[in-house]
Amino acid sequence: MPQSQYHLHLKGYVGGIDFDRNYVDYVLAKNKDSQVHVLIDSLGGSLATALSIASAFKQHGDVTVHFVGMNASAATVASLGAKHISIDSSAMYLVHKCSAEFFEWGNLNADQLAQVRDNCEAAIRDLNKLDNNVATMYAGKCSKDQKDLLELMREGGWLTAAEALEWGFVDEVTDFNEEKPVLTDAVASAMAAAGMPIPNIPTDSNESLFARFLAALTSLFKPGKFVAPAERQETKAEQEDECNENEENLEVNKYCKPESITMNQTQSFSLLGKVLNVEGFAVGENGVTLSIEQMQQVENALAERDRRNTELTEQVDALKAAPAEKSNSVVDAPHEQNESSQFEGFVKTVNTAKELFNQVP
Repeated sequence: MPQSQYHLHLKGYVGGIDFDRNYVDYVLAKNKDSQVHVLIDSLGGSLATALSIASAFKQHGDVTVHFVGMNASAATVASLGAKHISIDSSAMYLVHKCSAEFFEWGNLNADQLAQVRDNCEAAIRDLNKLDNNVATMYAGKCSKDQKDLLELMREGGWLTAAEALEWGFVDEVTDFNEEKPVLTDAVASAMAAAGMPIPNIPTDSNESLFARFLAALTSLFKPGKFVAPAERQETKAEQEDECNENEENLEVNKYCKPESITMNQTQSFSLLGKVLNVEGFAVGENGVTLSIEQMQQVENALAERDRRNTELTEQVDALKAAPAEKSNSVVDAPHEQNESSQFEGFVKTVNTAKELFNQVP
């Protein structure tokens, strides 16, 4: 089946530098106790190399092969030792009878022609043996009669992915293994500047520190143990049960408050360390635990950012509302003064928030 990463990419001529038995042995030896994923995209080549690689796959015992593109001849034979074989829906598959190089040129006498004839008959016998051997291997994979496979090899011709599956050469037909598009900050900014709507697709993992900070505060914190105020009459066990039932929604459960907040261990804590004025955090099995005091520091920092942002916004609004100053200067080329659009106002607000965020100690 298609993978995002493969241990082996076998392409080009079978027996060439990109489809080599020695490299196959090297990779299989490095992964002898684990599954090996192989991508094949080849029009064929050396049958000797293909038979050797097929044997190596079989000896390893846990190799999966995925075909893409146009695959023929020895490339298909090489896959026969794999445990599982898949093919892209657009890929093609070809089997045919074996062939050998033959070249004679010159003036030959009767004895020499007889020798050529003998050589041709010997080559025919060898090729028939090779064809029978390959047909037997195909038949073992396809669970079909060897005669049917020999007839298919004689006819030749490309098979579609569906036909290859019908014959039994592959175990699975898959769609293209395309990666999902990722939205980066740069692309999103460019689209917004052009007035294009931002698509609802996954964002780049290398997003800005500002975005990661906000994401950490909004989604990566989870409540820990909860306590209820003393004025409530339920027992402690009942209070904890009720709080645990509503721990996902603190607005609904107004009688509970977190004693501590735990942050996912895999996230970056550098920005949070600046806000809390600490050099580092002790990471336990369940991640990093913040106290109520530390969380209050975070809340205060965000509140100060919002306050300063509001203050700046009010100053801007006041300046807009104030009467313009009189001027006696001559303007040679008068120009129109357009009001900022809602989008420009939004961008300005975001940039102001980023500037304020960067000023947080």
